[in-house]
Amino acid sequence: MTPDSAISTRSARRTASAADADAADGRPVLLAVLAMVGTTVYDGGLMDRAMSRTLMEQGVPVGSARFEGMLRYARERSGISRMTVFAELFDDPQSAASANKRFELNCDELIADGGVRAVPGAEDTIGWLRDAGIKVCLATGFGRHTQNMVLESLGWMGLADLSLCPADAGRGRPFPDMVLTAVLALDIDDVRKVAVVGDSAADIHSGLRAGASVAAGVLTGSNSEAALRSAGATDVVPSIKEFPALLERRASRL
Repeated sequence: MTPDSAISTRSARRTASAADADAADGRPVLLAVLAMVGTTVYDGGLMDRAMSRTLMEQGVPVGSARFEGMLRYARERSGISRMTVFAELFDDPQSAASANKRFELNCDELIADGGVRAVPGAEDTIGWLRDAGIKVCLATGFGRHTQNMVLESLGWMGLADLSLCPADAGRGRPFPDMVLTAVLALDIDDVRKVAVVGDSAADIHSGLRAGASVAAGVLTGSNSEAALRSAGATDVVPSIKEFPALLERRASRL
């Protein structure tokens, strides 16, 4: 059994009654770590186009079985650090680093041309969280410059309390590093007061590994409800817009 499958098996045992028990222990959510692309941001296929360009520039023949297989693998690894994905796609570390650099440049160019937009209700949700005294961290699997480009294009610089990418924390998803970095940076005294929200199994795994009491999935991104629940999601909602109602239900049980 792989580490990820072991995490999924254990996490899947966490039921609604367990979540109720957490609430009954009197642990309000004080930090929400929200994923970006697929959860709070729509990219309109931009990242997929950037990946296709990058593979072509790395000499992978467009339309070949290798090209299609790599592109499919990158999609399946949604939420995972792109540097990690390239290290898995290319045996040579130098080629992987080169591909990651080209990918970031391609992303920046495509973002500058437009196409990135907020998931409906995302900005209102972030505002609601902060008004409720809940700190917000926007987390991504992309590089710092790409993350800043997305935030700037949406006018979101300063919208959240913190933004993090894998380089800021040491490792990206599915590891817990970004969640734990946010806990330390924002002075949260208990990891069980954290809620993690994302559209991929990797988001759920990172939240559970960090000890968050809420690891909620949304259906606006790459993974189905079945995949999110299999990963151990404590809750699944249609979109980030419904997240405040989820927290209100949880708070009513405190």
